[in-house]
Amino acid sequence: MVLAMTQPLQPATSSKAKLRDPWLDNAKMVLVTIVVVGHMIVLVPPGDEQSRTYDFIYYFHIPAFVLVTGYLSKSFRYTKRHLWALVTTMVVPYIVFSWLMIHWRELLDQVPPDLEWFLNPRWPMWYLAAVVMWRLATPVLRWHPVMVPVSVVISLLAGLSNHETFDINRALGFLPFFVLGLHLKPEHLAVLRRRGAWVAGIVGMLFIWWLAGRTDDLWATQFLYFRAPYAELGVGDAEGMWIRARLIVVALIGSAAVLTLVPHRRSFLTRMGAWSLVVYLCHGFVVRYLEHRGYEEWMPGTSWWSVIITVAVGIALALFLAWDPVARTLNYVVDPVNTIGKRLRSRRRPRDSSAV
Repeated sequence: MVLAMTQPLQPATSSKAKLRDPWLDNAKMVLVTIVVVGHMIVLVPPGDEQSRTYDFIYYFHIPAFVLVTGYLSKSFRYTKRHLWALVTTMVVPYIVFSWLMIHWRELLDQVPPDLEWFLNPRWPMWYLAAVVMWRLATPVLRWHPVMVPVSVVISLLAGLSNHETFDINRALGFLPFFVLGLHLKPEHLAVLRRRGAWVAGIVGMLFIWWLAGRTDDLWATQFLYFRAPYAELGVGDAEGMWIRARLIVVALIGSAAVLTLVPHRRSFLTRMGAWSLVVYLCHGFVVRYLEHRGYEEWMPGTSWWSVIITVAVGIALALFLAWDPVARTLNYVVDPVNTIGKRLRSRRRPRDSSAV
């Protein structure tokens, strides 16, 4: 859920603020908050309320994140600057946080002894690996709009086999949303920002909510991850591809719907959106800790109150991690190369302009 989280790859300019669209930053913050809430919902006592809310979120939040990631990746080129940025903002955090998470879970007695933490990314880290693969393939995927239907075919075929290394299966499964984002133009997204578009967005969200209540009658929740092979989900190849094809359409409806509801103007979400990668990578430590401490036992059973309380906690956690003082501090771990490098460069600059 990250390259929506990274900064857009833009040409160098003396006025970066003019290049940043507050709507995109708002979208990044809204989507990463939904990611946090989705992970928190797992801690709610199992029940119809919990499962419906969980399915509702997973129908659209990852596809929407991938789509925005693709849109912000369209300027990627095989240049020294872009490749170095990919290493520092994706590869380095992947290594650092994979190591930190595995040791955090060991501390909480939550890790199987044979877990391969580097080659087989778990939980949030899969997205970092996927973004590296997607961006390296961007020059090809951006070549022609025909790559959109080609990516759909690749996604459908990905469910025929199982490749867990770096979670390749899931990267291929969500590929259509990334490619679609690459080929979207500003005028396409402008449709989602038209006056009154939010009405269609609410209708779309209500449709997803209705569908979430009938998930078990249609397909297993595991299908929403676009990861497991069809055989593991108990269906034949043809049926599995038909289910995934329909889920792609549903995910596009949900992605468009949630984006119509994102505020257009600059707000407190805009600044927080710049810290979405911090929120994404750091919230898991809190969620795992709450799980270890028995969060489920603190909730009032299988009721909507448990869901409502947990949603509020998830939103509060996302806002706290994106709070400027907290995010700036955590960014030393999230993006150590650029953050520390920038700090060192600022110290080397002369304080007195007359010294220049």
